[in-house]
Amino acid sequence: MKVLVTGAAGFIGSHVSLKLLERGDEVIGLDDLNDYYEVSLKEARLNRIRSSPNSSHFKFVKMGVEIRNEVSQLFQDQAFDKVVHLAAQAGVRYSIENPHAYIDSNIVGFINILEGCRHHKIEHLVYASSSSVYGANESMPFSVHDNVDHPLSLYAASKKANELMAHTYSNLYDLPTTGLRFFTVYGPWGRPDMALFLFTRAILEGKPIDVFNYGKHRRDFTYVDDIVEGIIRTLDHTAKPNSDWSGADPDPATSKAPYRLYNIGSNNPIELMRYIEILEEKLGKVAVKNLLPLQPGDVPATYADVDALVEDVNYKPSTSIEEGVEKFVSWYKEYYKV
Repeated sequence: MKVLVTGAAGFIGSHVSLKLLERGDEVIGLDDLNDYYEVSLKEARLNRIRSSPNSSHFKFVKMGVEIRNEVSQLFQDQAFDKVVHLAAQAGVRYSIENPHAYIDSNIVGFINILEGCRHHKIEHLVYASSSSVYGANESMPFSVHDNVDHPLSLYAASKKANELMAHTYSNLYDLPTTGLRFFTVYGPWGRPDMALFLFTRAILEGKPIDVFNYGKHRRDFTYVDDIVEGIIRTLDHTAKPNSDWSGADPDPATSKAPYRLYNIGSNNPIELMRYIEILEEKLGKVAVKNLLPLQPGDVPATYADVDALVEDVNYKPSTSIEEGVEKFVSWYKEYYKV
């Protein structure tokens, strides 16, 4: 297959690109290499792809998904079979400070991808949603069959909007779309703005770490390789209409159109303080903790119901938190020469 991977220099996108190349697919990787966090890390991820055994099947295009004419031209120039759309402005807290970045990248960028898929008969669009769409929901575990109409941040609202936009295109143009709600992804080559990265850097430098909600957060931390496996399996499992779907009792996760939603999470929530304890064990160093209240836009807990993923693609994440954190620490020490 020839696959477009947007956000290819990103944390998840670089791992997905490598996995697709490994199995023999051709990958066109798109990324704008913005400076939301250190560009050198993004460049290093790209260099890792370029030095992989099947790198001759990889082409990188520096481009922002929000630039309509360039995205349109890319689809016209390249005969993609499928699209994995991972490019987005991420981060809940940053969306409070800079909301326009989320409209540009996550809304305008997504409509440009949808239009490219529509006009060029893409076989399947798989795109990143987020566990943050569950917002104020309290019923655990979070199920894709639950209503999610109460987001607590603009980031979450933009991801919910993506799901709605995708359904519209699935319905109007018979475009198969699958949205994947990722639950707190971590692992090697991760994002520097996420907790594990921030904590590791601060602990090694002897600086205090900010522990929100007094460490009582519960998160369904999901190792990046498990996320990638879920992406690949759903990419190969093209979304189909649900013949039993009824407008009288609508299922949010399926449709009469070729549309699907799945959670990809570890299905095993861990308290933040325990997460920090595991990190301390792997680093051999105790953190100085600055205990703080719950932040605006944050939710106290996430917990993924992955039954639909298991049923449709026979997959459930399995990497333990101890194994995943150890792999991240090993990568971090090697990459930053600690």
